[in-house]
Amino acid sequence: MWRKRNLIICSITFLFAIKATAQQPALFRQAGAPVNERVNDLLHTLTLKEKISLLGYNSPAIDRLHIPAYNWWNEALHGIARGGEATVFPQAIGLSASFNAPLAKEVANTIATEARAKYNMATQLNRHVQYMGLNFWTPNVNIFRDPRWGRGQETYGEDPYLTATMAGAFVQGLQGDEPGMLKTAACAKHFAVHSGPEADRHSFNAIIDEKDLRETYLYAFKRMVDDKVESIMCAYNRVNSQPCCTGNTLLQDILRHEWKFGGQVVTDCWALDDIWLRHKAIPTREEVAVAAIKAGVNLDCANILQDDVLSAIKKGWLTNADVDSALSASLRTQMKLGLFNDPSASQYSSYAGDSVNNSYHAQLARDAARESMILLKNDGVLPLQQEKYASMLVAGSNSASLEALMGNYHGVSGNMVTFAAGLAKAAGPGMAMQYDQGCDFTDTLHFGGIWASQNCDVTVAVIGLTPLLEGEEGDAFLSGSGGDRNSLSLPRSQILFMKKLREAHKKPIIAVITAGSAVDVAAIAPYADAVILAWYPGEQGGNALADIIFGKYSPAGRLPVTFYQSLKDLPDYKDYSMKNRTYRYFKGKAAYPFGYGLSYTKFDYAWQQAPAKDYSINDTIRMAIDVKNTGNYDGDEVVQAYITYPVAERMPLKELKAFKRVHIQKDGKAVVQLEIPVTDLQKWDLQEHTWKLYKGSYKINVGKSSADFELIREVNVE
Repeated sequence: MWRKRNLIICSITFLFAIKATAQQPALFRQAGAPVNERVNDLLHTLTLKEKISLLGYNSPAIDRLHIPAYNWWNEALHGIARGGEATVFPQAIGLSASFNAPLAKEVANTIATEARAKYNMATQLNRHVQYMGLNFWTPNVNIFRDPRWGRGQETYGEDPYLTATMAGAFVQGLQGDEPGMLKTAACAKHFAVHSGPEADRHSFNAIIDEKDLRETYLYAFKRMVDDKVESIMCAYNRVNSQPCCTGNTLLQDILRHEWKFGGQVVTDCWALDDIWLRHKAIPTREEVAVAAIKAGVNLDCANILQDDVLSAIKKGWLTNADVDSALSASLRTQMKLGLFNDPSASQYSSYAGDSVNNSYHAQLARDAARESMILLKNDGVLPLQQEKYASMLVAGSNSASLEALMGNYHGVSGNMVTFAAGLAKAAGPGMAMQYDQGCDFTDTLHFGGIWASQNCDVTVAVIGLTPLLEGEEGDAFLSGSGGDRNSLSLPRSQILFMKKLREAHKKPIIAVITAGSAVDVAAIAPYADAVILAWYPGEQGGNALADIIFGKYSPAGRLPVTFYQSLKDLPDYKDYSMKNRTYRYFKGKAAYPFGYGLSYTKFDYAWQQAPAKDYSINDTIRMAIDVKNTGNYDGDEVVQAYITYPVAERMPLKELKAFKRVHIQKDGKAVVQLEIPVTDLQKWDLQEHTWKLYKGSYKINVGKSSADFELIREVNVE
């Protein structure tokens, strides 16, 4: 009897254990388990063919494991792109012009919120399509070394430090602040030495020495890796004859071994095809697949890995362990995104339609657009005192253009506010405002709005470029140079239009220029009383411009690129040496220097705490500046600190190493504290192949641009 009772108890216990085991999810689905253990569990669960199928961006479903399809390809350059309704923020170059890293982080955080909401809504409808995932191939941290590059608008400008700081904040916003978790996954691209020519990008070989490579082209990528960016995208081109997506120098020696990057490496789209078809660096698809896997590529934005890895394994060129190693990084990213967890357990599970393009997001887009715009000229006409102007004409080829708002890689919003619409709303029903396109991009004989301009108190002429004239190969289909530009000139029709406006009367004319890079402002500046650079300002561009023109906001944007007087001042476009490029090395006279931008008010600088006199490599240069608003308007000031180095071969002429944007009320004062780690002053030694701190006398230059210093302090570094 006793034995029978024990047998019954044991049987019941065993049945409960079986039931508990059946209810326990697989280890790879257990959110609380260590990520690497979850990855290993899934790797041991998947078959070889299933693993290979997951090596491409368009990953199929694994039905037997209830793993849905997943498309990795998504873009968030300045808002979710190509995926339906989303808030459209200023293009990246414009956001960089704000010189406001906290703003960049909040913009990216908002984009990530919209991404989670759109992902939730799509997956609830069993939609697993491109541009609705949680991995973003953003930001573009290539250096905008030459204004001819059409994709320069996607970058954060020509300066490595500004690029690293602004893009780093953007990555933090996208990825979130939860340890071990990702709100969305960011990807720094295009690794590396990639900034045109756009027409040759699939076969181009960028020749560069180690000094320019390390100090200029890799600086921001290193900062992204240090700040835990989840992914790196390798570029189409070759660097010193090695294809970026199979070359060991970039992917193995530097990225994996030296920098200890443990995240995902994804190819640019169809970059592996370029290697055998166009670079002709490796003869066959199978051999390209082998080289990519062995170099450390984890995900193919195409299908070579999915199609050719299995045959390479059968030939003994790859092993199953190679596939596991390649796939593990992508699985780790998906684990951190929570893609294998119960969706209802996600802290973002409640995000829905009201988290997309709502009023807060629209206001943030407006704030960002205002902070991005740069006042280049003002003869005193701005800000307009609304009570003095009974009538206004808004004209110009871009005054009602959606393309001029959006930039490339853009989303779609139902709240797009053109420049004409924004000015009309701000002017109100009490002002007689007219609209006339006035000119187009090509016609140099026929113009409109001249008579209307004569009869209005003030004219706002919105001219410039659009992403149809500059951008990525194929997208900028009106570009005569494969997406790039072969001139700094504005369209001649616009220049003649501005000239005819000026000849018609002497009333105020405000020129607004849209563009993603440097243009020849001098061609139209004599015909305008004020000039505003608006970039591609996003959905709230019209409202932001109206806020500036009518004095509700004092402009404080700063140029993240040098505006040259002529392309003749620059080396050949295909020359990747930094000699005589960007403000760091350019010895000529700029039309507008890096960091330049006017304001409606004035600021005075004084040391509250000047830098100390002596430093060594482990020190941090700290300073505090009293900034006083001595003008007549509340406004922002961008305090910039540049380093002048000891005399040595190939030292930069000057270099941005700290900045801060601060808002100060009229007659008010703020203390701006800046820090520069001495380690960040090291330069690459070509003989020793390492970083070196050059001893000697340095200058700390604090001011309003790279050519306007208010405070200078000489320090000694030992």
